[in-house]
Amino acid sequence: MSDTRTPAQIEADIISRREQLAVVLDEIGVRVHPKTMIGDAKAKVASTVDRTAGRAYVAVNRSVSDVKAQFVAEDGSPRLERVIPAALVVVGAVALLTVSMQSKRR
Repeated sequence: MSDTRTPAQIEADIISRREQLAVVLDEIGVRVHPKTMIGDAKAKVASTVDRTAGRAYVAVNRSVSDVKAQFVAEDGSPRLERVIPAALVVVGAVALLTVSMQSKRR
């Protein structure tokens, strides 16, 4: 397998390879630069936070919708058979807390 390239072609190949290597080394230098690494880490954390916040929002929204469905009919009217007992429980709890706080003050 003989190389039939001329010395000028070989020299041109060497120059081309040297330029390609310089580009690759510059890219590596940018990738490992501390500012680039910090920026990449920040972007990754921000993406994770956004994804987590999005999931939390969906979960909370689903929970609120489920609770709302318990107290509001599909036509938008309140389900009194569920609202009244829940309201009584809340009023009772507030009354107990009020009595408890007043007895502690005395």
